[in-house]
Amino acid sequence: MELYRESNRFDLHTHSRASDGMNTPAENVRLAKENGLVGLSITDHDTVAGVAEALQAGREIGITVVPGIEISTRAGGKDIHVLGYFLNIQDNLLLERLAHLREVRGARNERIIEKLQQLGIDITLQEVKDGLSRPLRPDESLGRPHIADTLVRKGFAKDMRDAFDRYLAEGKPGYASLPRIGPVEAMEWIREAGGAPVLAHPGLYSNDDLVTEIIESGKPAGIEVFHSDHGAEDEQRYLAIADQYGLIPTGGSDYHGVRQGVVFHGDLGSRYVAEETVERLKQAALAGQLGSS
Repeated sequence: MELYRESNRFDLHTHSRASDGMNTPAENVRLAKENGLVGLSITDHDTVAGVAEALQAGREIGITVVPGIEISTRAGGKDIHVLGYFLNIQDNLLLERLAHLREVRGARNERIIEKLQQLGIDITLQEVKDGLSRPLRPDESLGRPHIADTLVRKGFAKDMRDAFDRYLAEGKPGYASLPRIGPVEAMEWIREAGGAPVLAHPGLYSNDDLVTEIIESGKPAGIEVFHSDHGAEDEQRYLAIADQYGLIPTGGSDYHGVRQGVVFHGDLGSRYVAEETVERLKQAALAGQLGSS
């Protein structure tokens, strides 16, 4: 399988303002075309609110859009993210489940604000919402980047990275995490909605024993090998794990847009896979549907 053919590149991990990205879904689609991609996936946190707009934009300009999501979970004392591809974005049970996850995310945000206030930082959740310059839809979600952006605007951090390094990253004084579902359950939700689950950016967890435990328990279709925060050694290590467990090696930039002149996590299209990988994910999703029927 050829992962890096220049003529058929897909970025399978991008975020829009339906969660914590800066661009509209349609803007991500247009940027994908400008950057020479043939396709992308919108994988917002705990919501599929941006997928329909992206699909329409893709049809209009000739870019393939893979319906996607990134579900927030917790395992082994760490926040674990699970990507899902080709899921039915109109599945009522999935939408109900995601609404509950966004409620947990909202409560987490409130706790972060409380902890920041206890540190003497003058910040409110309303200020974070006001920073959007638009109403927050019920099916959209706020994330830590929104809070970080407010910290920078109010002078409590010099840039987004500083806001995370000082306050919001795991283990820092403003970090908070409430009880969440586990990654194995999230993978089952994705399969039940007709999709193919993929373990996201395993290198960020700094615990490959936990990674293999999740793989053995959840049996995802794939693992995200190519990611903006993965180095060459990470890629080789997770390619070996993908081979060991028969997983599809996927990849994407985890693009969130530009804040204060900084791109998070990488520019759209800077990490990618070939169309063959996308086809394998589609077949895995179809196989899961047949297996559950």
